[in-house]
Amino acid sequence: MTTKPLVAILTGAGVSTDSGIPDYRGPNGLWRRDPEAEKLVTYEYYMGDPEIRRRSWQMRRANRTLHAEPNAAHLAVAGLERSGVPVRVITQNVDGLHQAAGLSARKVLELHGSARSVVCTGCGARTPMADALARVEAGEDDPPCLECGGILKSATVLFGERLDPAVLGDALAIAKACSVFLAVGSSLQVQPAAGLVGVAADHGARLVVVNAEPTPYDDRADEVVREPIGTALPRLLAELGG
Repeated sequence: MTTKPLVAILTGAGVSTDSGIPDYRGPNGLWRRDPEAEKLVTYEYYMGDPEIRRRSWQMRRANRTLHAEPNAAHLAVAGLERSGVPVRVITQNVDGLHQAAGLSARKVLELHGSARSVVCTGCGARTPMADALARVEAGEDDPPCLECGGILKSATVLFGERLDPAVLGDALAIAKACSVFLAVGSSLQVQPAAGLVGVAADHGARLVVVNAEPTPYDDRADEVVREPIGTALPRLLAELGG
């Protein structure tokens, strides 16, 4: 029996825009439209300024991430796994939509954490984001940890925080081991996530970049695709699963 080659897929914000979640660094991205919003997800500002935290909780209330549904791209990735192709997703997204689409959670590495949970910066207790938002709805503008009274934050990696070294180590191992590496919907400007593309190419993987805008790694790619992700990714993955 022939072992199918491992397919690694790095996904960025562009994969989730069809689900109604805005990107951050694209031409119409959040940081370009409202640079001040970046302070709301910067660790130093968040921990040091109660007003920033209050604004952050209101931003989370308005955020559509928890209500978003998987789109054609997420469903195509889950379909590739069901077809029997070994697949691992390394995602820069925090929306949990790969898992919601049916991809096995153990096959998803969330480089930047998850917006579906909150974590206490004091004791490390982790609880559902929905529970914290319910407290905000009930009138707590900066809800403290119920275990120790510490500051709660989204279980995402804020600007100024390090990525989880264990998750990053697993991502590097996948980049080195895969036969095909697709970078989809990412500007490939944020390290160390973007560097995984070069690692995969250096270890002989076929590299495919799917993104509307040029990326720093286009010249290393075997194929660069500019068409919309919702049509391009299902087509590419159908070919791999064929």
